[in-house]
Amino acid sequence: MLEIQRRSFLQLALAALPCTALGQTANIPKVAKPVRVPAGVDREGKKHAIGLSSTTYKVLTQDTGGALFVLEQSNQKKGGPPRHLHHDVDELFYSLEGDYIVEVGSERFYLKTGDCVLGPREIPHAWAFAGGSAGRLLISFAPAGRMEAFFNERENRGIDPGAYTTDASFMRAFGMELLGPPLTVE
Repeated sequence: MLEIQRRSFLQLALAALPCTALGQTANIPKVAKPVRVPAGVDREGKKHAIGLSSTTYKVLTQDTGGALFVLEQSNQKKGGPPRHLHHDVDELFYSLEGDYIVEVGSERFYLKTGDCVLGPREIPHAWAFAGGSAGRLLISFAPAGRMEAFFNERENRGIDPGAYTTDASFMRAFGMELLGPPLTVE
């Protein structure tokens, strides 16, 4: 099963690269310049608070012409967002450090440092930090959709950074459906 997950990740990563030899560059935006973001630093020099975690943006939607948005969540407390799905965005979860639980559809995956799992669009999913010490989770959205705008609007509206949104209409406005509570982690 792990081999299938890694193969899916590689397929997603390869799909985001220009395929000049195959003449498939029409819908893939050209990246104007390389982007380097040092460890522990946000792409815009800010710190974001989303749910139970401190968040740094690593690759902005504008950096890739909408093809990708990447953020890093630093977790100290157990828990995660409610079960939801994205209509037009695939979500990749990669544990940089610590233990996480990710449910995709009816499958539950236990991620350790270095493990990843793909949450395809239109498939319900949820994740939770489950470690006993600090954790860091890299989350990638491809294409970027409106995910960066979603997280920014949460901050602009002053939505409690210590809680995940339970406002179904707010999530729907950004291409998601709220489906249930967060995973229970003990």
